[in-house]
Amino acid sequence: MSTLATTEFRRIGIWQTAFLGDLVLTLPLIQALGARYPEAELHLFVRSGLEGLFAAQKELTSARPFAKRDSQRSFLAARAFGLQLFDEGFDLWISPHVSLRSALVARSVGAPVRISYHQPWYQWLAYTHMVDRCFGKMHEVERLLRLGLPLGLDPKPPKARLDLTPEAVARADEIFAGLPRGRVLGMHPGSTWASKCWPGEYFAEIARRALAAGMVVLILAGPREEALSARIAATADDGSGRLVNLANMLTLPALAACLGRLDVFLGNDSGPLHLASTQDVPLLGLFGPTDIPLGFVPLGRDAHVTGIELSCRPCGRHGHTVCPLRHHRCMKELSPDQVWTALEPLLTIR
Repeated sequence: MSTLATTEFRRIGIWQTAFLGDLVLTLPLIQALGARYPEAELHLFVRSGLEGLFAAQKELTSARPFAKRDSQRSFLAARAFGLQLFDEGFDLWISPHVSLRSALVARSVGAPVRISYHQPWYQWLAYTHMVDRCFGKMHEVERLLRLGLPLGLDPKPPKARLDLTPEAVARADEIFAGLPRGRVLGMHPGSTWASKCWPGEYFAEIARRALAAGMVVLILAGPREEALSARIAATADDGSGRLVNLANMLTLPALAACLGRLDVFLGNDSGPLHLASTQDVPLLGLFGPTDIPLGFVPLGRDAHVTGIELSCRPCGRHGHTVCPLRHHRCMKELSPDQVWTALEPLLTIR
């Protein structure tokens, strides 16, 4: 048995400063660490603005922000941040996020055990234990759990669970108490990457069909997605009062709480899709630039994805600002008819 497998750590840092979806996929690793080290402090480090989502997570002592796109963007600032953490006495540091800046923070923290993936080359300068990420061979959740192999953690993923604050639950109660009666379809038409977005007019068509079927439709969107949501609402609204636009009206914890009340969720390959999977919502993900073999599809018995076959898919791990081939066929040719056909079986699960 590895020496690390029998070591009891007391202060553990988990560094995941990637996007929302990547962070949500890290939950099973957090849960596995919490179960293995119940007496330890677990501190999660995330990009600024996402820390509130984990305010109630039972395994965590804290969720702390890192301003990687703002005041702490430079390598000097990252090193200074790591040196500040040095004084906190972390004895285990785990970094699912791979970048030179993240490696610099890890080296500066000075934890005697530092675990990450073995590529690229500079990882060897920062970490004491490294594992193969096995990209393209397994789901991202399984790849993340590989970071626990040096510790002897069970590689079988626990079911992702996101604990919600009372304030988030109360906000969801307030919103759903004011909705008309009927089954509720939630849709999120945005994404950080524009090439991952299914056309807004297609979302509007799905909304029209859902309204015609007697459903309530919630449009869910974050900052800078208000205009898109307003266009979808204006196009689809039938005057029944059953279409509700909640664009930029919810915190991330409140969004997660609302997702848990839906009867079905429809969204692009984005963070809210993975948030929905933590709340056991029947869901359909729309995949274009990315694809199933990359390992980022939502997990769950009632989690489904759809897309079309093209020789240029996938075109990257994340997506792009614009289609590299300038045609965006992967989303434009994914028709509302195909999506509605895939969505209909999910409408009656709950």
